[in-house]
Amino acid sequence: MKRREFLSWVGVGGLASFLPMAIAACTPAGESTAEVPNTPDSFEAVGTVSQLEAEGQILNENFKNGAISVTRNPEDSELLYAVNPTCTHNRCLVDWNAAERKYICPCHGAEYSPDGTVIKGPAQENLPPYLVKIEGAQVLVQAI
Repeated sequence: MKRREFLSWVGVGGLASFLPMAIAACTPAGESTAEVPNTPDSFEAVGTVSQLEAEGQILNENFKNGAISVTRNPEDSELLYAVNPTCTHNRCLVDWNAAERKYICPCHGAEYSPDGTVIKGPAQENLPPYLVKIEGAQVLVQAI
């Protein structure tokens, strides 16, 4: 190994060893970098009930964990579904088709039920689900 290659590897290793300390130093005192616990406080408003009624879906692309889509269960309007609407096949944002009551991927035609279950491939994995509830006029989704 040449001296220049050796020094490059030592430099990369040195930087990598300081990364955890830099992250810890940038975290405010008393705040943990650990995963947020599943508590009622971890719910975030993503839209309103009137928005859900008018549009049939709430699509919020600025949710803490990425995009979120909320729909009602076609058989039981009291039951809500919240899923990450990013296709598990090709990472495209799937479209909610209210008439057919399913998500359809515009890239390769994968289809998902309202709860995110794969109906038709090429996708093999379901859309990730989230807990969802209504409080007052707000639709809240659990940010984990």
